[in-house]
Amino acid sequence: MDKPADHPTFPPKRIGVLLTNLGTPDAAEAKAVKRYLKQFLSDRRVVEIPPIAWQPILRGIILNVRPKKSAAAYREVWTEDGSPLAAITKAQAEKLQQRLGEEIIVDWAMRYGNPSIPDALDRLWDAGARRILFAPLYPQFCAATTASSMDALSDWLGARRWQPAIRTLPPYFDHEAHVAALADDLGAQLATLDFEPQKLLLSFHGMPEATLFKGDPYHCHCQKTGRLLTEKLGIATEVTFQSRFGRAKWLTPATDTRLEALPGEGISRIAIAAPGFSADCLETIEELGIRGREDFLAAGGEQFARLDCLNDRKAGMDMLETLVRQELAGWV
Repeated sequence: MDKPADHPTFPPKRIGVLLTNLGTPDAAEAKAVKRYLKQFLSDRRVVEIPPIAWQPILRGIILNVRPKKSAAAYREVWTEDGSPLAAITKAQAEKLQQRLGEEIIVDWAMRYGNPSIPDALDRLWDAGARRILFAPLYPQFCAATTASSMDALSDWLGARRWQPAIRTLPPYFDHEAHVAALADDLGAQLATLDFEPQKLLLSFHGMPEATLFKGDPYHCHCQKTGRLLTEKLGIATEVTFQSRFGRAKWLTPATDTRLEALPGEGISRIAIAAPGFSADCLETIEELGIRGREDFLAAGGEQFARLDCLNDRKAGMDMLETLVRQELAGWV
């Protein structure tokens, strides 16, 4: 049967993969950082204080004080391609596209800031993606990261009459491909150092301790990644948590506290890695690599090395291809 002359045209049906990460301001400037922080810190998954109590603090104090300080930190790590997190996530998507071939459309997005998740999903749909693998690049599940990304996906779906079939990438904190990639990549970086670390700190992003008792599996996922990675590497490690914010009690031990204490315990040579991050960003480059180094050396440490995240190097891309192909099984 022939189509009517006024029948709308659609692109051929294809499969889409959307890589997502946390987010970044559009520029290393206070105005852009304020816009980013307002969106980020207004997410009920991120700050669980009731809005009636939290919003006056956020709008009256934090958004008038923190953007200028954060913008200065972003300027320390900003590149010609923008923020490291955005540039690396884009590179991961481009390299994954090359690996998967033209049958699959690969795109990328940020939960906060640009390119946004709704815009990226619109692009995939417009390109013919009627089956989409939604892939938050958080190895360990956390309500403030993974679940928040799922909320953005759900909001997009909720506004649509015609929806694609959806699959989501599960947390991969203990996936063999992930642990092996970390061990291979970190082992190779350690081998290039001109000193032998006495300990490798494994720094994960912190969360309020209360989230653990509310049922969030994040702390357990971080500990298991650390244990499996330690078994693979065969060296002394310690799991710590960074980026504390506010007065609430956070997961311990705190990375900054341990960096200041280690020299007093006879540990003067360390390396630090961030296996909870899929790409280097402000928290790894500036917080760990710059401020962390300063804290450690000021406390009496002698040698310090920050190791890169998997980023878009071969070990990380091999892992990402393995995870994505596994979740696409039956579609491809």
